[in-house]
Amino acid sequence: MAILNKIRERSLVLILVIAMALFAFVLADVFKNNDGFSLSDQNVLATVNDLEIDYDEFEAKVKFQEESNDGIRSKIQSMNLVWDEELRRVILKSEFNKLGISVQKDQMSSVIENNFGSFDDFKNQEGFFDVAKLNEFVLNLKEIQPEAIPLQGQPMDYQRWIKLENNISQKSLETNYFNMINSGLRSTLLDAKINHHFQNDNADIKFVYFPFTSIPDSLISISKSEIKNYVNDNPKKYSVDNSRDFVYVKFNDIPSDLDKEDLSSKLTSLINDNVEFNPETNKSETKLGFKNTKDHKSFLEQNSDIKFQDYYVFKDLFSKEIAPIIYDLQIGDIHGPYSEGGFMKVTKLLDTKMLSDSTEVRHVLISYTGSIPNEQITRTRDEAKITADSIYNLIKKNRNNFSKVLNLSSDTQTLSTGGLRKFHYNQEGFGNEFKDFSFNNNIGKISVIESVFGFHVVEILSRTKKSKAVKVADLAFKIESSDRTLKKNFNLVSKFKVSALNGDFRKVAKENEYIVKPVNSIKELDENVPGVFGTQRKLVKWLFNSDTNVGDINIYDTQQGGYVVAMLTSINEEGLMSNEKASISASPILKNLEKSKIIINKINSKDLESIASSQNVAIQTARAINISSPTLSGVGKEPKVIGSAFSLNEGETSKAIVGNNGVFYIYLDKLTKSEPLPSYFNFAKNLGQAKLNNLNSKVYESLKELAEIEDDNRSLFY
Repeated sequence: MAILNKIRERSLVLILVIAMALFAFVLADVFKNNDGFSLSDQNVLATVNDLEIDYDEFEAKVKFQEESNDGIRSKIQSMNLVWDEELRRVILKSEFNKLGISVQKDQMSSVIENNFGSFDDFKNQEGFFDVAKLNEFVLNLKEIQPEAIPLQGQPMDYQRWIKLENNISQKSLETNYFNMINSGLRSTLLDAKINHHFQNDNADIKFVYFPFTSIPDSLISISKSEIKNYVNDNPKKYSVDNSRDFVYVKFNDIPSDLDKEDLSSKLTSLINDNVEFNPETNKSETKLGFKNTKDHKSFLEQNSDIKFQDYYVFKDLFSKEIAPIIYDLQIGDIHGPYSEGGFMKVTKLLDTKMLSDSTEVRHVLISYTGSIPNEQITRTRDEAKITADSIYNLIKKNRNNFSKVLNLSSDTQTLSTGGLRKFHYNQEGFGNEFKDFSFNNNIGKISVIESVFGFHVVEILSRTKKSKAVKVADLAFKIESSDRTLKKNFNLVSKFKVSALNGDFRKVAKENEYIVKPVNSIKELDENVPGVFGTQRKLVKWLFNSDTNVGDINIYDTQQGGYVVAMLTSINEEGLMSNEKASISASPILKNLEKSKIIINKINSKDLESIASSQNVAIQTARAINISSPTLSGVGKEPKVIGSAFSLNEGETSKAIVGNNGVFYIYLDKLTKSEPLPSYFNFAKNLGQAKLNNLNSKVYESLKELAEIEDDNRSLFY
């Protein structure tokens, strides 16, 4: 009891200690997340139309995307693909929720059968789709995950299946949604009538044209306030995303002449035999060099960056400078060291042969279980051989039968070309047996050949004329910068950075004859820098770091070797474009408006001939213009001018029309109205169909533009 009383007496102190500890924990986390990223937000990637995208779920999809593309795309590219999918899903989901759209059980059953009804794995003994078999398949996938089961010849695991199911469900919802929109987009008979006249009513006009270029820009002055007012009046045109501008100097990793000399000396030491002491035998032994070795494969495996290639090559494989030298060698002779294709090489001629560069054959491929073609084949090797022999006998009797058996071929790529295959001697993707037969037998020969793809019934159709081919061995080292050169290059980079920090970036670069490259409007989730190979995600993240200020300079290495020294030049916050940048496009527009006022103020006449006479300009004509094609010959697109013509009465001259290219005055000479149609039903139907073209994508793009995307935290995670 005494202990309990003491605890009660000190309960307030304990509560305060616990509270302070909790406060310190929360405070530490706030400091850790210096971008103002609260605890409650740590698992929210973004909020779209009040619907949250969970980071853990999103990241799992990104990893799956990365695994699926086998390194073809970068992390950011994979993330952007998933983002586009998730954004579409969430934006449309918010629409589905508003309208109460869902996929009912009957529709889902029908959708599942439509998608999987043809799969043999899900058919019963009578050959009909059996939902029980599908459910059993899914349960098996779940139990063995992450292992995969073949489905229609393709590996399928549980994660892929879930994604497939979600995609099917999403597409069903989208179908319901877009069908509702489609049903409301019908063109009326009045729409059809108006559009019929737009397309078929013609006007003949006369006009005078005062191009904006007739007044020099030097006569027009546009103030900053005018540009600012124009930008404010056109916010959609001049709105910009959060972006950064920067400049950089690239320092390439270039091996020095001394590096090349070192490699050349190293290669030279390997050409001739060397006497080496063997401590195991306690004797001096002769080690064969490149010139005298007979085992070129083993020698190059141990000593060369280019391994032995046991095939013949043609002259065009070598550079123009080296080809004649190699082709003049005697068998066993060597040439080098020399530099070619980023390698320092010594080349040895092993053999020569007269060969055709390419051949054309036609074939029927009969694959079997275990052969390479990626399809579900149940026939055994013996069964495939019997089929191939039967086809061979049939073609041997009458070669016209080739086309009759082509539908049996597993090589579906050549079905449309009659089984033709044309390939070069060193082209990859053909089995050695197939290639050897095609190049080493007479034209017209037919045979059954087995390769990793199955059994081929092959007929040789043609070959190019034989020419000299050579077999060579290349002892080579990749030309790379030594540690000595890398250190020297980095010292140059560091020296430039220090000088630029203490002076002017561009001036220091110019003094050292370095090229300064500007990059404008790079976005927060970009990863590529124009002019720099590979991704530069670290550089981009630095540009957007809250601690990076205009004028700050940093160094980043490149994927090809070398460095980029970058300086942040401008922080462009989301909103309206600055006056300086907007003036590039706004200034010409405002100047043209001022020019149009000058032109109009000079003209007092109201009829076309008087205007032309007083201003000493020619009257031009345009025949059979119509609203659907608003182009004036010799001038360009002028929809306002052509539209105005159809508002005039015949014999009437228009007021000044400020067009795209200048100021116009037009005179309607003749208006030819098209004959009314007996019925506008078909025209309305076609017009309605035209509205539906690309409707789904247009609707989604509109929804995307209107979507409220809040707390987009992707840049914090990626």
